[in-house]
Amino acid sequence: MKKLAYRSAGALSGMAGGFLSGLIFKQVWKLVAGKGDAPEATSRQYGWSEVLIAAALQGAIFGVVKAAIDRASAEGIQNATGEWPGK
Repeated sequence: MKKLAYRSAGALSGMAGGFLSGLIFKQVWKLVAGKGDAPEATSRQYGWSEVLIAAALQGAIFGVVKAAIDRASAEGIQNATGEWPGK
């Protein structure tokens, strides 16, 4: 039962994390590149370096947000149940 609750919370936090990391990335890209939208991999008007830098930045932001949410969720489960959720 606890495992099911943790998985459900994990799914919800994953969706929230994806949304939040997307918002953060858009704001960071505006500051870094001075442009509204990040380049898509298939966008003809951008070079390789700009496309790859945008992808790396987006991946790093997503990873940090996911780790922060996963860690906070695990601590919340521990506080609620007294047990650290294991995989």
